[in-house]
Amino acid sequence: MAGHEFFEPADRKRPVAEPSATDPLAAEEPRHACDPAFKHGVVVGFDGSTSSERALAYAIGMAQRSRAGLIIVHVANRLPTTVWAGCEPPVFVDVPDHRTEVLGLELACADYLAEVPWILVERGGDICHELEEVGQEYEADAIVVGSTHGIVGRIFGSVAGRLAKRAKRPVIVIP
Repeated sequence: MAGHEFFEPADRKRPVAEPSATDPLAAEEPRHACDPAFKHGVVVGFDGSTSSERALAYAIGMAQRSRAGLIIVHVANRLPTTVWAGCEPPVFVDVPDHRTEVLGLELACADYLAEVPWILVERGGDICHELEEVGQEYEADAIVVGSTHGIVGRIFGSVAGRLAKRAKRPVIVIP
C-alpha cells in the first residue's frame, strides 16, 4: 500500500528476462525494486504503539525538512514451527498479520501524512534486521525508531539498542 502512486508511461516497455539456472541470485526470493522517488529517504519502524507514533511524527518532520520520502516499515511476526508442530529443526513461518492492512488504512486516512510522500513496507522476521535491510535497499539517510520501556526490552535488549549497534546509518531513538 502506498501513500502516493507513480504510474509509468504506457509506451515504456519493460524487458522480460528469464532467470538463468546457473545464476545463484535467481534462487533467492525476489524483492521488488525500490522506487527511486524514495531513495535517500527516512525509514521509520511503525507498529501503532505510542512510542512508534512519536517516532513517526519525528520522521515526518525530518522528511519534510529534508524534502525526502518517508518509508514506513511494519515488521510482521514470525514464529518457529516447533511451537506449532513439534518438528525438527526449527523453521520460521510467517504468522498471518492483518495489522499491516489496518495500519495502512489508518495511515492513508491520516491528515498529517498529506505533506510528505510515503510508502508502507511490510516485512517478516527480526525487526532490527528488517529495518536495516530496508534502510540499505532505499539507501536511507536515517532510521527512526521508538524506545522500548517494557520488561521484554530489558531482558532481550531493545530494538533501538540492537539496531544502533549494527546499523550502518544513523539511528534516531525517540523516547
